[in-house]
Amino acid sequence: MTVKEYTDRIVQNAGQVIIGKDETIRQIIICFLAGGHVLLEDQPGTGKTMLLRAFSKSIGGDFKRIQFTPDLLPSDLTGIHFYNQKEGDFVFRKGPVFSNVVLADEINRATPRTQSALLEAMEERQVSVDGETFKLSEPFIVMGTQNPIESYGTFPLPEAQLDRFFMKLSLGYMERDQEISLMGRRDAKDIIESLQAVVDDADTAAARSEIEKVTVSEDVKAYMMDLVEATRVSDQIASGVSTRGTLALYKAARINAAMAGRDYVIPEDVKKEVIPILAHRLLIAPGSHQNPVRIMERILGEVKVPLENV
Repeated sequence: MTVKEYTDRIVQNAGQVIIGKDETIRQIIICFLAGGHVLLEDQPGTGKTMLLRAFSKSIGGDFKRIQFTPDLLPSDLTGIHFYNQKEGDFVFRKGPVFSNVVLADEINRATPRTQSALLEAMEERQVSVDGETFKLSEPFIVMGTQNPIESYGTFPLPEAQLDRFFMKLSLGYMERDQEISLMGRRDAKDIIESLQAVVDDADTAAARSEIEKVTVSEDVKAYMMDLVEATRVSDQIASGVSTRGTLALYKAARINAAMAGRDYVIPEDVKKEVIPILAHRLLIAPGSHQNPVRIMERILGEVKVPLENV
């Protein structure tokens, strides 16, 4: 199965639940194939949970939703050792982070200590409890959500932690006709229950193997670096894109090319991923009221695009 076929299957399957968000589903697939994690920031009620449940069903993975609150403890995520009277010994009970797809709902409502426990699991693919290390399930992807309109009682993610998320996405509202079409339709929960897995772990491994065959010319690599370096010298930005961000852009561009059925990257593959991959990694300079997305759009317009030579 090619990466294009892999993508089309998931998009078509998950698209039965969330109408008109095919591009967002593709971006989540890019993140999944790259081994990264997604931060979804959007209004309540736009279908974030339904989308992630549909994605989990499509890949045949386990799904766990964790509602983040100020009283959520790290052990509520990772699990605990409890005394089993039958066995006469302590036994480890795994927490919800031991799943293929983990939805960290309203991640900014938990305390920094709990946020750090999740972010450590995201980065290390393991958790340590009482001096014992446990490997997480594979494949593994965390999708954190944030509500942009309500900040009371929240603990915003520090910029260094935001950098751990491969990309930041937003669903947005549906088009008028799309939303009208939902009226009278079967409940989304019923549709999700009827969904079947359309790919498996072997298909995911095959897709990732195909991505490794995608080549990137020196000119396109230089173009990526030009975009990244532009964030590091801008007066509007206190801290530009990290090396982690550079590598994320490189991975995403290769996956984009594979999704298009190509074994080489073109500048358009890079441009398509710049905003979701890089914008949330910018630390805006004090006194500057610029939006990170607008800054990246300006940089995209200013940096010279290499001529295609293929």
